[in-house]
Amino acid sequence: MPIHWVRRRACDSTPMMILNLTQHQGTPEQGVTELPPQERAALLGLLTFDEPPSAQEIGNAAMAIAELAVHNGLGPFDGEDPIAHAAMIGGAPFLMSALERELQARGIKPLYAFSRRESVEQVQPDGSVRKVAVFRHAGWVEVEPDPVP
Repeated sequence: MPIHWVRRRACDSTPMMILNLTQHQGTPEQGVTELPPQERAALLGLLTFDEPPSAQEIGNAAMAIAELAVHNGLGPFDGEDPIAHAAMIGGAPFLMSALERELQARGIKPLYAFSRRESVEQVQPDGSVRKVAVFRHAGWVEVEPDPVP
């Protein structure tokens, strides 16, 4: 399955809506669109597994999350939700391939955030130095759909 960087041309003025479908809030660097509270709560429930899921449960969760991406609650009225061009996904590896397929079937590009790890030294009040890892958003990785046989 080929993977490539998603880059936008500087001259492209079309806004690209990337919907956050992860358990974590997006960062300003990512520029993702967050779901409204009710839809976000539903998403978090679908992304949480307390027991190892069956293949059927994985498929059902992926389908429900993809439908949530379409019916995202961001429109002014019921049935007028904006269409996301892409969705940031990530989390349980066993769910991601099914979610990729379900999003692609609805015309939404699944994207994975790519971060660079930077080491930062912070001087403490007592003069000691604390070293921490900071993850900075560096781009998107898109997984191409599998070719149709």
